[in-house]
Amino acid sequence: MAISSSKKKDIISKNKKHPNDTGSVKVQIALSTERINNLTEHFKKFKKDTNSRRGLLSLVGRRRKLLKYLKNENPQEYDEVRKNLKLRK
Repeated sequence: MAISSSKKKDIISKNKKHPNDTGSVKVQIALSTERINNLTEHFKKFKKDTNSRRGLLSLVGRRRKLLKYLKNENPQEYDEVRKNLKLRK
């Protein structure tokens, strides 16, 4: 369920603002989205895994808060992130 380090580096390199960026809002949203997608695939196989489902709900909430922050601070970047990650409004 964890993201491999090579996949994580790839996601960071696609979403970073500057060469040393590893924790900007855009990067955090992209990493959260990848983890959410992995957990969604996990639940297709293990429907009754309620402990992991609780973690998924907290991840979704955290991503929602980050998206809301980005929308208020920089609407153009918000639209770009939403389109790149194929997220609904």
